[in-house]
Amino acid sequence: MRLPLYLTVLTIATAGIVYELLAGAIATTVLGNSLRQYSLTIGVYLFAMGLGAYLSKYLKARLCERFVDLQFATGLIGGSQGVVLFLAYGRSELFAVALYATLTLIGTLVGLEIPLLMRVLKEELDFSELVAKVLAFDYLGSLLGSAVFSVVLVEMLAMPLERIGLMFGVLNCLTGLLGTWVLAPSIHPTRRLQLRLRGAFGLAALLCVGLYSTQLRVMGEQGLYGERVILAQHSAHQRIVLTSDGTHLQMFLDGNLQWSSSDEYRYHEALVHPALALHPQAKRALVLGGGDGLAVRELRRYAHLQFIQLVDLDPAVTRIARQVPAVAALNGQAFQDPRVHVVHDDAMVFLREFEGEPFDVIFADFPDPNNYALGKLYTTHFYELVRQAMAERAVLAVQSTSPLYARESYWCIEHSMRAAGLFTAPYHVPVPSFGEWGYVLAQAQTFAPPTQLAVENLRYLNDGALPSLFTFAADIGPVDTAVNRLHHQTLVRYYNRAEFP
Repeated sequence: MRLPLYLTVLTIATAGIVYELLAGAIATTVLGNSLRQYSLTIGVYLFAMGLGAYLSKYLKARLCERFVDLQFATGLIGGSQGVVLFLAYGRSELFAVALYATLTLIGTLVGLEIPLLMRVLKEELDFSELVAKVLAFDYLGSLLGSAVFSVVLVEMLAMPLERIGLMFGVLNCLTGLLGTWVLAPSIHPTRRLQLRLRGAFGLAALLCVGLYSTQLRVMGEQGLYGERVILAQHSAHQRIVLTSDGTHLQMFLDGNLQWSSSDEYRYHEALVHPALALHPQAKRALVLGGGDGLAVRELRRYAHLQFIQLVDLDPAVTRIARQVPAVAALNGQAFQDPRVHVVHDDAMVFLREFEGEPFDVIFADFPDPNNYALGKLYTTHFYELVRQAMAERAVLAVQSTSPLYARESYWCIEHSMRAAGLFTAPYHVPVPSFGEWGYVLAQAQTFAPPTQLAVENLRYLNDGALPSLFTFAADIGPVDTAVNRLHHQTLVRYYNRAEFP
């Protein structure tokens, strides 16, 4: 009987850590600020486990039956957790309640299981051996669950989060059913039959939820995005959603709007063309981020560009940019241009390992710095790496969030670029989907902002508008900020306290 019960401990721990990580991943997608969400998720879950361990002392009779029932309850609640959270996706207040309620309940149930199992086994094993083996299998299960969740299920298989939860819920219920055979001598035959019927019901319920999980998730996301969701997938790195109102297309990453086809041309023209105006004979371009191909679309206007390198972390984004007809049409089939070369890598790692011919123009088109993984791409260390990849007279253009809604963040980015030894020219444009949006041009030597474009017939920019981009009104002008450094990312704090509409 011992080995199956030790394997049960392994299953409990593996499923438990998966439920915890699942909650953290979904919370980060909905609420942002990954450090805060994972910290609170871990803290609440461990507290709930401690609560469950304390409450286990009140279970005194029919311990084997109670243990099996706990497996079924954990499987049902933990397995359906992802679906429940996605149903609450559209309302942040309701989502927070659902998140911490399910997390507390699951943690309490998991916390009850191990003490209960130890009491079942205490008649067969010496106490020191019992504690050593049960805890060893428990910790081993935690490692196994963490590795399987992140490396196998999310990264390699790109399995939807709600289905990961359902899979481990089924595993919990199957473990409970197995327990009715392993613990059969300690369970009355009538009760044994009742437990097996409960297990069958639990499995059937989870399978039914699984059949409709995709539709339920889309229902929840519909409330968040408003427009019709036409594509939703979880890559190894983020939640990617495309929506449409019938006329315009929008892309969201982890719940944050990246662009709308109604006005993205303003954003991308402003990102690309001022830099090329400073270096009209550039031959080599580097785009960091921008896996949607929209910045590359603008670069293709320049016949003198011979090589365009795009580095984006997420192959799912570039795959969508290539294969989803509406997105491919929007970027003008950018990836079919033989000058365009795509690498899927972390931008910082790419620059650190880069040893090739330097680039004449570089564009940093990253999502806003709402967490430390993104914040590192706006640090002095990152801009020092960029400088090493810049040719003589090379130009760097950085998207730098809104100088109106995130004023401190914007000027922190500009100050950090200057602290890395770059000379800068901050500028901004109105983009209706975002409001006033900011960028920074930079070179390794002093320069004057451009006054004349190198191309014609753009949808937004022209020679008359270009000089005005570099003028700042009083309410978006410079403010004192700290510099964003790799070991002390003040930018993330600035950004997370900004008030966007």
